[in-house]
Amino acid sequence: MIGSFRDPFEELFAIQRALDASRASDWLGGRTTGMGSFPPINIFQQGHEFLAIIELPGIDKKDLEIQAKENTIRISGKKVVNYPESSVHRRERVFGEFDRTLSLPVQIDPDGIKAEYRDGVLALFLPRSEREKPRTIEIS
Repeated sequence: MIGSFRDPFEELFAIQRALDASRASDWLGGRTTGMGSFPPINIFQQGHEFLAIIELPGIDKKDLEIQAKENTIRISGKKVVNYPESSVHRRERVFGEFDRTLSLPVQIDPDGIKAEYRDGVLALFLPRSEREKPRTIEIS
């Protein structure tokens, strides 16, 4: 049986490329492991309407702003956390300002939107605009 040998220098170059890529991606930077889009949002369709559930733990509702236009919802605000900087050993909870925009596949009725905020969870009830709702056509 004849085996093949790998070039040891190619292996070292591959490791170097992987290290360079990880530094370029900020993987080892000051970000937390849970970084991603904030706040996390789930959107469900219920009949002709949509329901958006937004997780906003530790945020006071007076620090939130919600705007609606056509098929877009914008949620912005800030999360305030007061730690003495010298006491921080590990920080995984995000804080600061956020601004998130969602696009829906249909036009919504901004005047019909209802918002409920309880225990750090925001629920947005997003009705379709009247012109987006399906119509039954009578055949004569």
